[in-house]
Amino acid sequence: MLISSGVTLRFGKRVLFEDVNIKFTKGNCYGLIGANGAGKSTFLKILSGEIEPNKGEVILDKGERLSVLKQDHYAFEGYTVLDTVMMGNSELYKIMKEKDSIYAKPDFSEEDGMKAAKLEERFAELDGWNAESDAAKMLNDLGIDVDLHYKYMSEIEAKDKVKVLLAQALFGNPDVLLLDEPTNDLDIKTINWLQDFLIDFENTVIVVSHDRYFLNKVCTHIADVDFGKIKVYPGNYDFWYESSQLALKQMRDANKKKEERIKELQEFIARFSANASKSKQATSRKKSLEKIELDEIKPSNRKYPYIDFKPDREQGKEVLEIKNISKTINGEKILDNISFTVKREDKIALLSDNEIAKTTLFQILAGELEPDSGELVWGTTITKDYFPKDTNYLFENKMSIVDWLRQYSKDPDETYVRSFLGRMLFSGEEALKDVDVLSGGEKVRCVLSKLMLSGANFLMFDEPTNHLDMESITALNEGMQKYKGIMLFTSHDHQLTQTVANKIVDISNNNVIIRECSYDEYLQEQVENN
Repeated sequence: MLISSGVTLRFGKRVLFEDVNIKFTKGNCYGLIGANGAGKSTFLKILSGEIEPNKGEVILDKGERLSVLKQDHYAFEGYTVLDTVMMGNSELYKIMKEKDSIYAKPDFSEEDGMKAAKLEERFAELDGWNAESDAAKMLNDLGIDVDLHYKYMSEIEAKDKVKVLLAQALFGNPDVLLLDEPTNDLDIKTINWLQDFLIDFENTVIVVSHDRYFLNKVCTHIADVDFGKIKVYPGNYDFWYESSQLALKQMRDANKKKEERIKELQEFIARFSANASKSKQATSRKKSLEKIELDEIKPSNRKYPYIDFKPDREQGKEVLEIKNISKTINGEKILDNISFTVKREDKIALLSDNEIAKTTLFQILAGELEPDSGELVWGTTITKDYFPKDTNYLFENKMSIVDWLRQYSKDPDETYVRSFLGRMLFSGEEALKDVDVLSGGEKVRCVLSKLMLSGANFLMFDEPTNHLDMESITALNEGMQKYKGIMLFTSHDHQLTQTVANKIVDISNNNVIIRECSYDEYLQEQVENN
């Protein structure tokens, strides 16, 4: 069991959270959620001992082991892949190395023999004889081929480093597992494997994630960081969200009834307090009035942008034909003879096991790249706009957010532009910030504002949820669902893809598969066919 007892953390006058008392118990998975800057990752660092709280303490049951998903992908460059995984159990790895050094001594003494015997005993208790095979199996399950196991971390690709560090955190059946954004940079197959692993995991998990589908799949509880507190709720993310919205509505409705009653009492008192025959009733109502207390509804740290894409004109019957598109980049054929048709009701999720292939196709459709061969036939009524995976090139000029967005507005009036920025949480002085100092999430919100102003009836999104917090992802999801135009998008957010797409186009291995179905139905079809 892991206990947070009276934990308080302040930065100057700002209280991040105060007097946090939580027992994280075996067999449960806790999803730690909250607005950006609320302190989710900081709380994980307190639990792991990386940061000391101002007050309170963290208590881990004696003899239990806590494991943390490392965030520095380059911290183990001088170690082999297999060793890096086994380092997840630091005591076991230390014993392994100490044993090896003793046995390698040319002048092996009796004292060395006794020390080695003690190490061997502890090594057996930690199931050390199976450590290497267990680590290898986990790497294989995560898609790391055997021929990479003995390579140094410096020799493998970044996407594989992510999986190795995940294997390191999971290795050796830790008693408490702390995971900060574990699905970042993982492919769908690996995310599904991790979901299954955590569902079957019998110890304690505390996880931070912006992936709502993932939280719904694995969490038994939600730990909500808000109002300077951390409160634990039973159930998964959707249950928490629906419950919290219902509780807020009930509080507002109760306050509304109380306000109506207060008004009614005040009017009676004002009318009859000077009336002798009604004075007793007026006095009684004064006492009743004094007893009514409105519930304090605190302003949440969460802020939801308002995202609403509205096409200026309705699309015609002819939308887009993609005919035999091919593209080679740096000698590698990225797209090979890709063809499919986009229809007027389509909201297409574009899938591929090659991230570059998806981005390249979007860039060709947006006119940023020319295909080597093939053609695009656009309908005459179609107006398009594009959300790129890497938005940085759009913000290279030094100008304020207002001036940046004005470039894309049909109405250059500052009040009009600011209204869109206000929707996207850039109010007051925030709208005057220079765009070259914006965070990744702020840039994404600016580009979404640009798309709202465009009035396009064909929108393309290449991983739009990258850098966004949970609230912005939820708002974007709703905006994409409501949009009346045509859409082509790719996203690692399972819930967004499932709720928005009515058609799947999979261009994996340049073999185009087209299905008019939901994302979950398509995934199930793939499972049944494999």
